[in-house]
Amino acid sequence: MPPNMKRKSYKRREKRKGARLGQHLLTNRGIAFSLAEAGQVSANDTILEVGPGTGMLTAELLKRGGRVVAIEKDPEMISRLKVNFEKEIAGFRLLPYEGDARDLTPDSFFPKERYKIVANIPYYITGELLRSFLTARNQPSRVALLVQKEVAERVARGKKESILSLSVKAYGIPRYVKSVARGSFNPPPAVDSAILAIESISRRNFEKIDEDLFFRIVKAGFAQKRKTISGNLKKVFGEKARHALSAARVSPDARAEDVPLPTWLAIAKNISQ
Repeated sequence: MPPNMKRKSYKRREKRKGARLGQHLLTNRGIAFSLAEAGQVSANDTILEVGPGTGMLTAELLKRGGRVVAIEKDPEMISRLKVNFEKEIAGFRLLPYEGDARDLTPDSFFPKERYKIVANIPYYITGELLRSFLTARNQPSRVALLVQKEVAERVARGKKESILSLSVKAYGIPRYVKSVARGSFNPPPAVDSAILAIESISRRNFEKIDEDLFFRIVKAGFAQKRKTISGNLKKVFGEKARHALSAARVSPDARAEDVPLPTWLAIAKNISQ
């Protein structure tokens, strides 16, 4: 087979594999630059990168001087990272790990060390990864991700709340950084993308409120979207819910999506009492 035929066959095979793993490789250096900027990466930073692929973003992170721990599920991409970044790996500036980021949590790598997360993540596990990142025992100081545009808008700009948006806002301040064209990836995703940054990450909202109870309340409130928050919460918490909603000044006709985070926190505090 002629060499050019081999290259074309490899590209087709890589494209199919990337799509199957939910991985759309970043090919735009300008977006890699913007993502690193959103993460405010500097020379002293340690970065967790999920899904580095061939290393477009990895190169930008390393250029800024940070040490990068990269989790990649595809063994073929791990092999390419080891070739492309042989010097950085030898110097312990890049530590590639083969595995699923849903199993290799931030606490696995950083039980105490300060770190940031900057990544182009598989979109189909966005919710799972955000939950893993933000609920880590040792939370990241900052997160910057390439995500589906609709998700970034819902979390950072939406007038209506969701379990995901409330979960993010409970731990940090989300910011919509910029939209990203589909042509910035290979293969191009079927949806538009955006850079989402999460700043000021902490557990300050849970100093006086039980974390697990708060999320039980939020999930109960969204259990049936067509019903009011009052009706949903009463099914789980009974009369406590009625008193808590009244104390938080929530309208009996309000739906869960219309209730902002501070009110949810007040409801949780009242139910816990």
